Amino acid sequence: MTIRLKTESDIKTLREGGERHAEILGLLAAMVEPGISTLTLEEEALRLIREKGDKPAHLGYTPRGADRPFPAALCISINDEIVHGIPNEVPKVLNQGDIVSIDLSLIHKGLITDSAITVGVGAIDDESRELLNVTKRALEAGIAAAKPGNHIGDIGAAITSKVKESPFSLAKDLVGHGVGFAIHEDPYVPNMGNKGQGEKLVPGMVIAIEPMLNVGKGDIKLDRDGYTIRTKDGSRSAHFEHTVAITEEGPLVLTLGK
Repeated sequence: MTIRLKTESDIKTLREGGERHAEILGLLAAMVEPGISTLTLEEEALRLIREKGDKPAHLGYTPRGADRPFPAALCISINDEIVHGIPNEVPKVLNQGDIVSIDLSLIHKGLITDSAITVGVGAIDDESRELLNVTKRALEAGIAAAKPGNHIGDIGAAITSKVKESPFSLAKDLVGHGVGFAIHEDPYVPNMGNKGQGEKLVPGMVIAIEPMLNVGKGDIKLDRDGYTIRTKDGSRSAHFEHTVAITEEGPLVLTLGK
Protein backbone atom coordinates (compact mmCIF):
# COMPACT_ATOMS: atom_id res chain seq x y z
CA MET A 1 0.00 0.00 0.00
CA THR A 2 1.28 3.43 -0.98
CA ILE A 3 -0.40 6.42 0.64
CA ARG A 4 0.49 9.69 -1.10
CA LEU A 5 0.34 12.60 1.32
CA LYS A 6 -0.74 16.04 0.15
CA THR A 7 1.12 19.27 0.86
CA GLU A 8 -0.50 22.39 2.31
CA SER A 9 -0.53 23.79 -1.22
CA ASP A 10 -2.26 20.67 -2.53
CA ILE A 11 -4.90 20.91 0.19
CA LYS A 12 -5.48 24.59 -0.59
CA THR A 13 -6.10 23.69 -4.24
CA LEU A 14 -8.37 20.80 -3.23
CA ARG A 15 -10.34 23.16 -1.03
CA GLU A 16 -10.79 25.58 -3.93
CA GLY A 17 -12.04 22.72 -6.08
CA GLY A 18 -14.17 21.41 -3.24
CA GLU A 19 -16.00 24.73 -2.88
CA ARG A 20 -16.77 24.72 -6.60
CA HIS A 21 -17.75 21.05 -6.29
CA ALA A 22 -20.25 21.83 -3.52
CA GLU A 23 -21.71 24.68 -5.56
CA ILE A 24 -22.31 22.40 -8.55
CA LEU A 25 -23.95 19.68 -6.45
CA GLY A 26 -26.17 22.30 -4.82
CA LEU A 27 -27.28 23.65 -8.19
CA LEU A 28 -28.00 20.14 -9.48
CA ALA A 29 -29.94 19.22 -6.32
CA ALA A 30 -32.10 22.33 -6.81
CA MET A 31 -33.02 21.07 -10.29
CA VAL A 32 -34.33 17.73 -9.01
CA GLU A 33 -38.10 17.58 -9.44
CA PRO A 34 -40.67 15.17 -10.88
CA GLY A 35 -40.33 14.90 -14.65
CA ILE A 36 -36.66 15.87 -15.00
CA SER A 37 -34.41 13.50 -16.91
CA THR A 38 -31.07 12.14 -15.70
CA LEU A 39 -29.69 13.26 -19.07
CA THR A 40 -30.70 16.86 -18.33
CA LEU A 41 -28.79 16.72 -15.02
CA GLU A 42 -25.76 15.20 -16.77
CA GLU A 43 -25.70 17.89 -19.45
CA GLU A 44 -26.05 20.68 -16.90
CA ALA A 45 -23.27 19.16 -14.79
CA LEU A 46 -20.93 19.18 -17.78
CA ARG A 47 -21.80 22.80 -18.52
CA LEU A 48 -21.23 23.90 -14.92
CA ILE A 49 -17.95 21.98 -14.60
CA ARG A 50 -16.49 23.37 -17.81
CA GLU A 51 -17.76 26.90 -17.18
CA LYS A 52 -14.93 27.47 -14.67
CA GLY A 53 -12.32 25.48 -16.57
CA ASP A 54 -12.58 22.30 -14.50
CA LYS A 55 -13.00 18.71 -15.74
CA PRO A 56 -15.19 15.73 -14.80
CA ALA A 57 -13.04 12.96 -13.32
CA HIS A 58 -15.56 10.15 -13.81
CA LEU A 59 -15.97 10.71 -17.55
CA GLY A 60 -13.69 8.29 -19.41
CA TYR A 61 -12.30 6.76 -16.22
CA THR A 62 -11.86 2.97 -16.18
CA PRO A 63 -11.72 1.62 -12.62
CA ARG A 64 -10.01 -1.63 -11.77
CA GLY A 65 -12.14 -4.58 -12.92
CA ALA A 66 -14.25 -2.58 -15.39
CA ASP A 67 -14.23 -3.56 -19.06
CA ARG A 68 -14.97 -0.07 -20.41
CA PRO A 69 -14.57 3.56 -19.39
CA PHE A 70 -17.36 5.23 -17.44
CA PRO A 71 -19.43 7.18 -20.01
CA ALA A 72 -20.64 10.15 -17.95
CA ALA A 73 -19.60 12.99 -15.66
CA LEU A 74 -22.16 12.09 -12.99
CA CYS A 75 -23.18 8.89 -11.31
CA ILE A 76 -26.96 9.14 -10.78
CA SER A 77 -28.52 6.32 -8.76
CA ILE A 78 -32.27 6.09 -8.18
CA ASN A 79 -34.14 4.23 -5.41
CA ASP A 80 -32.65 0.69 -5.27
CA GLU A 81 -29.54 1.78 -7.20
CA ILE A 82 -26.80 2.31 -4.62
CA VAL A 83 -23.96 3.80 -6.69
CA HIS A 84 -22.55 4.24 -10.20
CA GLY A 85 -25.84 4.64 -12.08
CA ILE A 86 -25.24 5.83 -15.65
CA PRO A 87 -27.35 8.91 -16.48
CA ASN A 88 -26.89 9.22 -20.24
CA GLU A 89 -26.93 5.81 -21.92
CA VAL A 90 -30.55 4.99 -21.07
CA PRO A 91 -31.83 8.25 -19.55
CA LYS A 92 -34.46 7.96 -16.83
CA VAL A 93 -37.17 10.37 -15.77
CA LEU A 94 -37.40 11.09 -12.04
CA ASN A 95 -40.80 10.51 -10.47
CA GLN A 96 -42.55 11.97 -7.45
CA GLY A 97 -41.40 10.16 -4.31
CA ASP A 98 -38.12 8.80 -5.76
CA ILE A 99 -34.81 9.31 -3.99
CA VAL A 100 -31.78 10.03 -6.15
CA SER A 101 -28.05 10.03 -5.43
CA ILE A 102 -25.87 12.45 -7.39
CA ASP A 103 -22.16 11.58 -7.24
CA LEU A 104 -19.52 13.83 -8.80
CA SER A 105 -15.74 13.70 -9.02
CA LEU A 106 -14.17 17.00 -10.06
CA ILE A 107 -10.70 17.82 -11.41
CA HIS A 108 -9.63 21.33 -10.39
CA LYS A 109 -6.10 22.44 -11.30
CA GLY A 110 -5.12 18.79 -11.69
CA LEU A 111 -6.39 17.63 -8.28
CA ILE A 112 -9.54 15.59 -7.62
CA THR A 113 -12.35 15.91 -5.10
CA ASP A 114 -15.21 13.42 -4.70
CA SER A 115 -18.60 14.08 -3.15
CA ALA A 116 -22.18 12.75 -3.29
CA ILE A 117 -25.62 13.72 -2.01
CA THR A 118 -28.99 11.98 -2.00
CA VAL A 119 -32.16 14.03 -2.38
CA GLY A 120 -35.87 13.38 -2.55
CA VAL A 121 -37.89 13.99 -5.70
CA GLY A 122 -40.78 16.12 -4.49
CA ALA A 123 -42.40 14.77 -1.30
CA ILE A 124 -40.94 11.47 -0.08
CA ASP A 125 -42.24 8.98 2.49
CA ASP A 126 -41.16 8.94 6.13
CA GLU A 127 -38.96 5.87 5.73
CA SER A 128 -37.01 7.43 2.86
CA ARG A 129 -36.64 10.70 4.77
CA GLU A 130 -35.25 8.85 7.77
CA LEU A 131 -32.91 6.86 5.51
CA LEU A 132 -31.44 10.12 4.20
CA ASN A 133 -31.13 11.57 7.71
CA VAL A 134 -29.38 8.51 9.15
CA THR A 135 -26.97 8.30 6.20
CA LYS A 136 -26.04 11.96 6.69
CA ARG A 137 -25.47 11.38 10.41
CA ALA A 138 -23.33 8.31 9.65
CA LEU A 139 -21.15 10.44 7.36
CA GLU A 140 -20.84 13.13 10.04
CA ALA A 141 -19.81 10.49 12.60
CA GLY A 142 -17.19 9.10 10.22
CA ILE A 143 -15.78 12.56 9.57
CA ALA A 144 -15.60 13.35 13.30
CA ALA A 145 -13.48 10.20 13.80
CA ALA A 146 -10.99 11.21 11.09
CA LYS A 147 -8.53 12.77 13.52
CA PRO A 148 -4.75 12.55 13.34
CA GLY A 149 -3.58 9.67 15.51
CA ASN A 150 -6.77 7.69 14.97
CA HIS A 151 -6.94 4.81 12.50
CA ILE A 152 -9.02 3.97 9.44
CA GLY A 153 -10.92 1.48 11.60
CA ASP A 154 -12.08 4.30 13.87
CA ILE A 155 -13.95 5.84 10.93
CA GLY A 156 -15.75 2.60 10.13
CA ALA A 157 -16.50 1.97 13.80
CA ALA A 158 -18.08 5.43 14.13
CA ILE A 159 -20.21 4.92 11.01
CA THR A 160 -21.29 1.43 12.11
CA SER A 161 -22.21 2.67 15.58
CA LYS A 162 -24.53 5.30 14.10
CA VAL A 163 -26.14 2.80 11.71
CA LYS A 164 -26.78 0.30 14.50
CA GLU A 165 -29.05 2.89 16.14
CA SER A 166 -31.31 2.67 13.07
CA PRO A 167 -33.31 -0.06 11.26
CA PHE A 168 -31.07 0.27 8.18
CA SER A 169 -28.07 -1.69 6.84
CA LEU A 170 -24.71 -0.69 5.43
CA ALA A 171 -24.22 -1.75 1.82
CA LYS A 172 -21.67 -4.57 1.82
CA ASP A 173 -18.32 -4.45 0.03
CA LEU A 174 -18.55 -0.75 -0.89
CA VAL A 175 -15.95 1.53 0.66
CA GLY A 176 -14.44 4.99 0.68
CA HIS A 177 -10.91 5.65 -0.53
CA GLY A 178 -7.98 7.97 -0.77
CA VAL A 179 -8.37 10.74 -3.34
CA GLY A 180 -6.55 13.77 -4.71
CA PHE A 181 -3.96 12.78 -7.28
CA ALA A 182 -6.31 10.08 -8.65
CA ILE A 183 -9.99 9.18 -8.15
CA HIS A 184 -9.12 6.06 -6.19
CA GLU A 185 -5.98 5.97 -4.07
CA ASP A 186 -4.81 4.11 -1.00
CA PRO A 187 -6.05 3.69 1.65
CA TYR A 188 -9.47 2.11 1.32
CA VAL A 189 -11.87 3.49 3.92
CA PRO A 190 -14.40 0.77 4.88
CA ASN A 191 -17.72 1.81 6.41
CA MET A 192 -17.40 -1.08 8.86
CA GLY A 193 -14.38 -1.21 11.14
CA ASN A 194 -12.88 -1.67 14.57
CA LYS A 195 -11.34 1.08 16.65
CA GLY A 196 -7.56 1.19 16.54
CA GLN A 197 -7.26 -1.01 13.44
CA GLY A 198 -6.10 -0.16 9.93
CA GLU A 199 -3.77 2.56 8.72
CA LYS A 200 -2.94 5.39 11.09
CA LEU A 201 -4.37 8.76 10.11
CA VAL A 202 -1.66 11.38 9.66
CA PRO A 203 -1.70 15.00 8.47
CA GLY A 204 -1.60 15.20 4.69
CA MET A 205 -3.89 12.25 4.06
CA VAL A 206 -6.94 13.06 1.95
CA ILE A 207 -9.79 10.56 1.92
CA ALA A 208 -13.32 10.21 0.61
CA ILE A 209 -15.69 8.99 3.33
CA GLU A 210 -18.95 7.64 1.88
CA PRO A 211 -21.48 5.57 3.83
CA MET A 212 -24.18 3.89 1.73
CA LEU A 213 -27.23 2.66 3.65
CA ASN A 214 -30.00 0.32 2.52
CA VAL A 215 -33.54 0.10 3.84
CA GLY A 216 -33.32 -3.71 3.62
CA LYS A 217 -30.31 -6.00 3.81
CA GLY A 218 -26.76 -5.02 2.89
CA ASP A 219 -26.37 -7.44 -0.03
CA ILE A 220 -25.64 -5.91 -3.43
CA LYS A 221 -25.67 -6.90 -7.11
CA LEU A 222 -24.12 -5.51 -10.31
CA ASP A 223 -26.27 -4.58 -13.31
CA ARG A 224 -25.62 -5.73 -16.86
CA ASP A 225 -24.24 -2.28 -17.72
CA GLY A 226 -21.13 -3.20 -15.72
CA TYR A 227 -21.36 -0.19 -13.40
CA THR A 228 -24.70 0.26 -11.64
CA ILE A 229 -24.76 -1.43 -8.23
CA ARG A 230 -28.18 -2.15 -6.73
CA THR A 231 -29.55 -3.57 -3.51
CA LYS A 232 -30.06 -7.29 -3.99
CA ASP A 233 -33.47 -7.22 -2.31
CA GLY A 234 -34.73 -4.21 -4.26
CA SER A 235 -34.89 -1.92 -1.23
CA ARG A 236 -33.98 1.76 -1.40
CA SER A 237 -30.49 3.06 -0.74
CA ALA A 238 -28.93 6.43 0.12
CA HIS A 239 -25.36 7.70 -0.34
CA PHE A 240 -23.57 10.72 1.08
CA GLU A 241 -19.87 11.48 0.58
CA HIS A 242 -17.31 14.17 1.39
CA THR A 243 -13.61 14.58 0.64
CA VAL A 244 -11.76 15.12 3.93
CA ALA A 245 -8.19 16.20 4.64
CA ILE A 246 -6.48 15.02 7.82
CA THR A 247 -4.79 18.04 9.41
CA GLU A 248 -2.99 18.75 12.67
CA GLU A 249 -6.15 20.53 13.86
CA GLY A 250 -8.45 17.65 12.91
CA PRO A 251 -10.58 16.68 9.90
CA LEU A 252 -11.08 19.38 7.28
CA VAL A 253 -14.04 18.81 4.97
CA LEU A 254 -12.93 20.03 1.55
CA THR A 255 -16.24 19.63 -0.32
CA LEU A 256 -18.32 22.05 1.73
CA GLY A 257 -19.69 25.23 0.22
CA LYS A 258 -18.48 28.67 1.25
